[in-house]
Amino acid sequence: MAQQHTSPDEVVLRQETGAARVITLNRPRQLNGISDRVVYLLAQFLEKWEKDDSAKLVVFKGAGRAFSAGGDLKMFYEGKSDDSCLEVVYRMYWLCYHIHTYKKTTVALVNGLVMGGGAAMVAPLKFAVVTEKTIFATPEASVGLHTDCSFSYIHSRLPGYLGEYLALTGARLNAKEMISAGLATHFVSSENLEELEKRLLNLDSGDESAVRAVIEEFSTDVQLDEDSVLNKLSTINKCFSAETVEDIIKAFESEESIDGNQWIPPVLKGLRRSSPTAMKITLRSIREGRKQSLPECLTKEFRLTMNILRSVVNGDVYEGIRALSIDKDNAPKWNPPTLEEVKNEDIDRVFQPFSPEQELQVPCNDSNRWSGKYENTIYAKTSQ
Repeated sequence: MAQQHTSPDEVVLRQETGAARVITLNRPRQLNGISDRVVYLLAQFLEKWEKDDSAKLVVFKGAGRAFSAGGDLKMFYEGKSDDSCLEVVYRMYWLCYHIHTYKKTTVALVNGLVMGGGAAMVAPLKFAVVTEKTIFATPEASVGLHTDCSFSYIHSRLPGYLGEYLALTGARLNAKEMISAGLATHFVSSENLEELEKRLLNLDSGDESAVRAVIEEFSTDVQLDEDSVLNKLSTINKCFSAETVEDIIKAFESEESIDGNQWIPPVLKGLRRSSPTAMKITLRSIREGRKQSLPECLTKEFRLTMNILRSVVNGDVYEGIRALSIDKDNAPKWNPPTLEEVKNEDIDRVFQPFSPEQELQVPCNDSNRWSGKYENTIYAKTSQ
């Protein structure tokens, strides 16, 4: 018997059916953007279920035409004069660690847009089911932010230099490409997704082989389209392995005139539109991520995001959100406007560690797995 334990207008719905638990992101008009309330509820449910022996399978899905378009940009814009977004950032990055390391079998059913922080609830899961409607992207650099929510860890582990490419360009991948890159596990037609969910809920088991067998009944093998960017990996590796953003763009420009590279000009156009500072931060973060553990990546990303939101170097993130989501003129005025004018010492400042008590408190082992919560940090104590 299915039990719905949340109000139908709550931003996250939870359902309990036998051994299965279902999380539904429920802000369809906002493309299931991640707000402070969303993160708070997600953490509550996931901790409760991980500790509940009767819960064996957790399914994530989104209401409407998106799984989740990522962080709620307007929330950040409205909080630009103070630290009001600190809590949601802290909670989200702390939660990312638990999603990556969750003790129960997890399945994401992704039917639509999945970006940024939304994709952080998909890529780490044991099973990530995508459809012909699924579109993935990490476009943070285009709004003056950086690739966050554990993606300096995820992207740095993709084939070759695909991670640098996706982070710097904000390029979109379809479902077939997500599977090929390792960002999803199975392709299921959208018309079969509801039936697959029913079968999973009736399985009454979290056994991975049993869950996989059910998903594979509904899934089909997919082949990359001929013009897929994943068929251009040799060019991407050649260009995006360069040491600096300037060198990456120069290398990419030199490939532009080669026959068959008609896909490059629109990508270059996007690169040139992005925040120069954000691109430099993003590239360094992913390069560091190649040598960092998940907790180290998340701790670093928390510093970066807070320093960016606090305008330690500039206010590019607020200018980017204004241009994209507020005034919608798509004409951001970056400061500085060119890569050559970005100072290395400014990038260094954004990466500077906080004092130990101000860092993200990621649990170090299973005995304190759910410790480090925002409520117990110096931030919560000083705001009381």
